[in-house]
Amino acid sequence: MIRKTAAVLAGKATGTLSRITRRGGGTTLPGDIARVIDPKILTRLTQDLTHGSVVITGTNGKTTTARLVSWLLEGAGHKVVANRAGANLIFGVTAAALNKAGPDGTLRADWGVFEIDEASLPRAIDEIQPMATVVLNLFRDQLDRYGELESIARKIEQALATLPEGARAVLNTDDPRVAEIGLSLQRPPLWYGLDDPSVASKTLPHAADARTCPRCGASLIFDAVYVGHDGVYRCPNNDFARPEPELKATDIELDGFDSLALTISGTRIEMPLGGLYNCYNVLAAYATARSLGLEAGYIAERLRTFKAAFGRQERVEFRGRHLVLVLSKNPAGFNETVRTAVELAGGKNFIIGLNDRKADGTDVSWIWDVDFEQLKGKAEIVIPAGVRAHDLAVRLKYAGVTAAEPQTDPGKALDLLIKNTNEGDLAYLLCTYTAMLDLRGELVRRGWAQPYWET
Repeated sequence: MIRKTAAVLAGKATGTLSRITRRGGGTTLPGDIARVIDPKILTRLTQDLTHGSVVITGTNGKTTTARLVSWLLEGAGHKVVANRAGANLIFGVTAAALNKAGPDGTLRADWGVFEIDEASLPRAIDEIQPMATVVLNLFRDQLDRYGELESIARKIEQALATLPEGARAVLNTDDPRVAEIGLSLQRPPLWYGLDDPSVASKTLPHAADARTCPRCGASLIFDAVYVGHDGVYRCPNNDFARPEPELKATDIELDGFDSLALTISGTRIEMPLGGLYNCYNVLAAYATARSLGLEAGYIAERLRTFKAAFGRQERVEFRGRHLVLVLSKNPAGFNETVRTAVELAGGKNFIIGLNDRKADGTDVSWIWDVDFEQLKGKAEIVIPAGVRAHDLAVRLKYAGVTAAEPQTDPGKALDLLIKNTNEGDLAYLLCTYTAMLDLRGELVRRGWAQPYWET
């Protein structure tokens, strides 16, 4: 107990100092310090939770889905601790738990809701012992860190096999690699998926990752494609097929980045979020909430008032312009955000930010798999921004997109946007993770947004 308390106090002091000196939001370093003092601090803290924890992993959608689940639990009267700032390695999760612990070292909360980096899931399950674990999708992302999808899938499969008694895995049946994981588990998962051909394509995008049967290697037949390689699929040799979802989203309506509506098991849900990819996040959150005992009617009513996380369709007013910040960090995610901005929202003005820092992945060759051709002839101003703005400019040139001069300075990128737009105009900032933080940090510096750890 003394060691736990010392770790909590040291971690909390580190977080306070980090924020006071404005060196960061204290979202990671406190966890580092506390774990040195007590390597089991995260386990000790999560054992204090009245009901337990929920862990959410996958390539895309972790932050939004975690915030949705937290929103639902909080609305039902529960006190929730979560890593809301998106620091999703084990140190960030530890820091989030520390932040909510009392001076006596006790974490007084009902639920923990933690988004977890895919490679960190085995450690998180071992230390947190969650009641529900959600796997959203597996897309190609940061190959310099993680390698191919199959290696990540194996790690997740091994981790889910160690879930505690009574815990539930909540899995996206539309993703072939996630389905492969779920079919190997001894305890059946709760499967969820989309079921609306009106919003589906019949063909895979060229950047789709999971194209082959994991059993025989034959090319999968896709009867519907929703996002990336997520859809309705089957092996021509009958060796593998999409598991039947227990919870389906039907009658989907999309209105750009402004809203979506869908029906799940007879319950109509309307949300102030946009994009087909967010239908998966909403469905995953619904499935998780139902597995935890929340009522369908309550879920639908609560979700009407949801607010997006920072950088995930976050809206900022800047010098009379309406900016929409959308995290876009890999081919599948970028293709969907560009499609939503252009086809569903009629977007004309863009800053596209590309960085190659550790949190983004240092290999940016994936931009050649993004269908930037969607912008051709439709966008009026496209500003390549970020550390790798010039690489992005080359990609846009080959896509036939007329782009502005590349801007490696986020302030100059924003100034160029202002110069080329009018008051009242809407602009989309589609960025990789740290490029989004850089642009958002510039908005904070100029007084147009709050620091992300205060949102």
